[in-house]
Amino acid sequence: MDATQHQESLAALTSWERWVNSFSVWLPYATLAGSVALAQLGSISMSERMTSVVLTIVAAAWTGLTFTRLGPPTTVPQRSLRIYFVGFVVLAALLMTSATVFLIYAITGFFHASLMRPWTIAFVGIAVSGLVLHSHIVITESTAATWAIYLGVVTIQTVTVAAGLYGGHKISEIAETRRETLMRLETAMDENAGLHAQLVAQAREAGMLDERQRMAREIHDTIAQGLTGVITQIEAAHQSGNDEDSRRHLDNASGLARESLAEARRSVQAILPAPLATSRLPEALDEVATRWSEVAELPVEVHTVGERRPLQPEIEVTLLRAAQEGLANTEKHAKASRAVVTLTFMDSLVTLDVRDDGRGFDVPHTADTESFGLAAMRQRVASVDGELSVESAPGEGTAISVRIPTSLVGAPSD
Repeated sequence: MDATQHQESLAALTSWERWVNSFSVWLPYATLAGSVALAQLGSISMSERMTSVVLTIVAAAWTGLTFTRLGPPTTVPQRSLRIYFVGFVVLAALLMTSATVFLIYAITGFFHASLMRPWTIAFVGIAVSGLVLHSHIVITESTAATWAIYLGVVTIQTVTVAAGLYGGHKISEIAETRRETLMRLETAMDENAGLHAQLVAQAREAGMLDERQRMAREIHDTIAQGLTGVITQIEAAHQSGNDEDSRRHLDNASGLARESLAEARRSVQAILPAPLATSRLPEALDEVATRWSEVAELPVEVHTVGERRPLQPEIEVTLLRAAQEGLANTEKHAKASRAVVTLTFMDSLVTLDVRDDGRGFDVPHTADTESFGLAAMRQRVASVDGELSVESAPGEGTAISVRIPTSLVGAPSD
């Protein structure tokens, strides 16, 4: 395994696995060094000392070649790990025969056996390590009693060590799963925070756009229409040769200017239009139509059909503005002799129709280039789930119709 692969393997390991790897790599060398040092201090012959030294060198070489150099112990292939472990057991047994103190080295077998999988093989490895570790019991005195003690000690040790190692492994798995879950949760929370910030920004932008569109519609419906009327009345006053007519036109211009200013202020403050402030929609339509007729000098009829009922404020504003826009278009473009406004309450709809007998126009040819006023009216109607339609033809007048479903209509009054 080259250096790059080794680093990638380490990076992919859990914190528990990194600790196990570090401990497992250095443990056999530490126990070998400690055992051989103590063996040299013990009361053994020179030949036994030499044998222990040679076997220690062989054991270290075997560990390095078949275990350490293969990379992190938890990533060593199982086949290679089993070959190493068999050699370890044989060398540990030989070292135990040269000096009992090498039982320290034999303890390494418990930890390296726990690296093998499946766990059945790991338990067998732990049991074999126990047999080697306590073999001095029967080597020094081979009797039925010592064999019973030997097997009893090995059995108890195997069960306790296996249970401890297996339990530790499971605990580490649970801890790692919890850590990964927390990491995913933190990632999700970070993503949610980012999405929330994005949604807030989008909502703010959408709110600003909606407010700009609202103000644009209100400016068109109040200031623009009012100024248009003022200009028309001033021009009429200049063209009039009669002082009384001029004064009337100037009075109309002054009244329109005041009304437009008041409506503009009400729009900025998002207050209901003046005609709706003290009246319901049918009466407000009568007021608007009467005022328009006086200024435009055209007759207008207002009809209310069906059982009257209160509407939600935004719907009343929408219908009132639609009537104002329709009448304003009649004055500016239709060259009509009369207009009719009809408000109809039905079971499933409330509708408003503005008709005139003017010159009309070709609707299909102008649908893609409709005026700002008509486009703004269409947006306003759509905001309350309504529909707007325009019917006209050259020489046949114009009809603007607004339809709003009753799901947004208030309950009938007593």
